[in-house]
Amino acid sequence: MRSTGAGALVEGLKREGVEVIFGYPGGASLPIYDALFDSGIRHILARHEQAAAFAADGYARVTGKVGVALATSGPGATNLVTGIANAFMDSTPLVAITGQVARPLLGKDSFQEVDITGITTPITKHNFLVKRAEDLPRVVAEAFYIARTGRPGPVLIDLPKDVAATEFESIYPEKVEMRSYRPEREGDPAAVDQAAELIARAKRPLLLVGGGVVASGATPFLRDLMHRAGIPAVASLMGLGAIPADDPLFLGMFGMHGTYAANLAVHESDLLIGCGIRFDDRQTGDLAGFAPHARVIHLDVDPAEINKNVKAYLPVVADLSWSLAALLEGLDAHPDSGGLNPRLAGWRQAVWGYRQQRPLRYENGGEAIKPQYVIEELSRLTGGQAIVTTDVGQHQMWTAQFYRFQRPRQFITSGGLGSMGFGLPAAIGAQVGCPDQTVVTVSGDGSFLMNCQEVITAVENELPIVVAILNNGYLGMVRQWQELFYRRRYSSSTLDHAADLAGMVEAMGAVGLRATRPSEVGPVLEQALGTRRPVFIDFRVSPEENVYPMVPGGANLNQMIGG
Repeated sequence: MRSTGAGALVEGLKREGVEVIFGYPGGASLPIYDALFDSGIRHILARHEQAAAFAADGYARVTGKVGVALATSGPGATNLVTGIANAFMDSTPLVAITGQVARPLLGKDSFQEVDITGITTPITKHNFLVKRAEDLPRVVAEAFYIARTGRPGPVLIDLPKDVAATEFESIYPEKVEMRSYRPEREGDPAAVDQAAELIARAKRPLLLVGGGVVASGATPFLRDLMHRAGIPAVASLMGLGAIPADDPLFLGMFGMHGTYAANLAVHESDLLIGCGIRFDDRQTGDLAGFAPHARVIHLDVDPAEINKNVKAYLPVVADLSWSLAALLEGLDAHPDSGGLNPRLAGWRQAVWGYRQQRPLRYENGGEAIKPQYVIEELSRLTGGQAIVTTDVGQHQMWTAQFYRFQRPRQFITSGGLGSMGFGLPAAIGAQVGCPDQTVVTVSGDGSFLMNCQEVITAVENELPIVVAILNNGYLGMVRQWQELFYRRRYSSSTLDHAADLAGMVEAMGAVGLRATRPSEVGPVLEQALGTRRPVFIDFRVSPEENVYPMVPGGANLNQMIGG
């Protein structure tokens, strides 16, 4: 088929099943946008390229498909960088496409020229600078293959303007063959047999559930393993939703703001079974004191994660759907490890006791709205079934603690990068990907203002998202650390509490609501959830409420304060 480079790119996107792109046009990307005009692919015009990348990320996480973000050269490309880094840290399949100056202008500090492949090399699985139009079909096929296979992640395609305009005979490859990239789905059966033996003999085993379980679609195998072996489980921030919050074997999130039961269970376990988890510093606390009594079985698709932070007694490198299914088969050879086996009854009783002794709690009552109460009401009114995106800060942790997530791909948050401004554009992507589901964002007054221009994107596309802004007049998590560790010296963390956020979103065409008393929380949420337009609620919450429990920096998981 005779085509321009831009036409071949768009045809490749269609061949890869792309239905929607999030982007913002500019001079170097004009050939691409011209090819998109009558392609049948939906284009969502973000109001900032960072938001386009975040929206593509949110879309990818809720659908399991590859998200696509499109920007022009120079500042358009660099504005994608935070979103690309976010996808890299959280293993989101994403293809970022950037226009580039024409080939004769490369390397000459031309107008709107940056070396975006050089800039993004540390934060992509791979990137391409396409210098021949004939390479485009292969490049597009490889980009999507790399993004979605193995450990998912972002891939960038940088397309010079003259290459995009070049005509050639385009032939799309039927399959991808890459000598340098061959992700293995299956692992070592002997290692799985050894893991089954360790689990069958353990007295205090514990499942550590990470985002890899969600990304791999392995949640049915995980839940089966948990119940057949009677093993309690905890989750990282990214693993929430893999196990229903009301499952009796689930102890909640572990880590810096994890539950008392989850953190104490990790500290006292004799066998940790880490599933698709990175063991990052927010999960482990002081590495020297992490899980001092436990051997670690580490199941992960990425060999680079093995022994990176925590020494694995037994690694199993494979896709989690394979390794967890194989582990279930292995446990069948150990009859005493099946069901809620009585050998682990004492361990289960102990961790259930921790949950009863120190449940998540907060001081309610009075005239001030407690942010935790807003999350509890939101969870109650949605039946724990909404897709929830968040920004980053105290509200993110309260959402993780108090919303009762029931299924995978339901909680969409910036975990590894911790990027403020993520929540609203991610909700836009999530609502586009799942138009029939309720999508809610929980934000803070600081985070919301990072990408508040995307209110217009939500309005323009008639997306009925609900945004709950927990407005405490501070950069809340910064203020909490300053209170606890910097003698309440609130340096540059105080915001203008008088800002009319509801009025601001009304000016952009959305519905703006406000709640200032606890009695208003339920009714205003019911009103918002019943409105088929973008709704933003300004909740004026207790200004100095803290997130507890908390593991201070450099402490062990059993050294929690508060809560």
